[in-house]
Amino acid sequence: TLQETPAGDLRDSFPSGDEDNTFTGNVDNEINGNWILAPTGSIHEARLKAKVKRRLRKNSSRDSGRGDSLSDNGDVVRAVVPPTSPKGKLLNRRSRMGKGRGLPKKGGAGGKGVWGTPGQVYDEDKVDFKDPNYDAEQENCIYETVVLPLDEETFEKTVTPIVQEYFEHGDANEVAELLAELNLGSMRGDVPMLAVSLALEAKASHRELTSRLLSELCECVLTAADVEASFHKLLKELPDLVLDTPGAPQMLGQFIARAVADNILPKSFIDGYKGRVDCEYARAALDRAAVLLRMSRWTGLRIDSLWGSGGGQRPVNQLIKEVNLLLKEYLLSGDTVEAERCLRELEVPHFHHEFVYEAVIMVLESKGNRTLQMILQLLKSFCASTVITVDQLRRGFERVYLDMADLSIDVPCAYSLLEQFVEQSFDAGVINKKLRDLCPCRGRKRFISEGDGGRLKLESC
Repeated sequence: TLQETPAGDLRDSFPSGDEDNTFTGNVDNEINGNWILAPTGSIHEARLKAKVKRRLRKNSSRDSGRGDSLSDNGDVVRAVVPPTSPKGKLLNRRSRMGKGRGLPKKGGAGGKGVWGTPGQVYDEDKVDFKDPNYDAEQENCIYETVVLPLDEETFEKTVTPIVQEYFEHGDANEVAELLAELNLGSMRGDVPMLAVSLALEAKASHRELTSRLLSELCECVLTAADVEASFHKLLKELPDLVLDTPGAPQMLGQFIARAVADNILPKSFIDGYKGRVDCEYARAALDRAAVLLRMSRWTGLRIDSLWGSGGGQRPVNQLIKEVNLLLKEYLLSGDTVEAERCLRELEVPHFHHEFVYEAVIMVLESKGNRTLQMILQLLKSFCASTVITVDQLRRGFERVYLDMADLSIDVPCAYSLLEQFVEQSFDAGVINKKLRDLCPCRGRKRFISEGDGGRLKLESC
């Protein structure tokens, strides 16, 4: 029998921290896994020995792969794995038999996630008719991308930017390609209506581009029925269009006449409205179209150039003639506002230096103070309203400076007139000091004779 001893007495008899070392040497009392108690043993001693045994087993299982061992004193001794041990060779993937060239297994076709050897071609998968997921109706199906048709709100948001970009680049083929990618559906007939509505609020060159666009789209995207339906809708909505564009009836009449001339509207379109028009705006549009078609038949009016061509598309000689005509009309009327409107309608802001050049030449050729003051007032007004930029103004004056040698042949007093005009332009704030200093003067001074005491000869025109 074991002698019972209170646990508190045993704990007091051993200092803390020395329990393990005290009973480490008693491990030899274990035989075949059983503990042999000394005659003076106690339950507390058995518990301590079992604790030491569990700790030794735990350390031995943790360090078994590293060759750990126990010393004679019971301490754990860690052994270093030699490089030649089998444990160190586990990370080496080379063959232990000393064979092979180090190539991948199965020629690269083995392993997880491998598709096979390079260049291997797989046969088509055969259909398993016994597969419970097999559906005979889907065997010959063809899958295509479905584009939903546009509704009224989406149509306006999608097509409006396309037409506005066309007014900038003028490429009808690009518009046709973009519209072909859309599923217009029932909104196909509203494309001409939207384009004409936007053109009514734009410039004359944009209306010309719109007429060309309708002619191009009628061959690939639109049909003649779509164009005819659009113009019917435009005639019905003229009362609303007049609120934003007062000249909408006359413009729409020109669009109808141009469409008939381009053979995208039938000639019977206008005749079908005779006696059946109650709206005064629609009647004015149809009358305008009928008059233009009658004039083209009798007088040879070219309806294909009804709107005129855009500023950048017109020949340079035509632009120069229009600039000269603008200046002559201004000298007769003196209306600066009308001259500014005509210059804006030319739509050639990159060509305004020609306007400055022709205005200065007109001052030199007129030889009168009235023309000089009117042209000076016109240039001052245009510079204040930024119709003519500083760069265009500088280029126009520089062109005059370069041509003074030829101009002085036709106008002998051109140099003195130019100096006078340049000085007054500087005083009025039209040009800066640098541009004034670039003004050329006559190359040499002329004297009356050697006996005149060196007096300069006054130039008289």
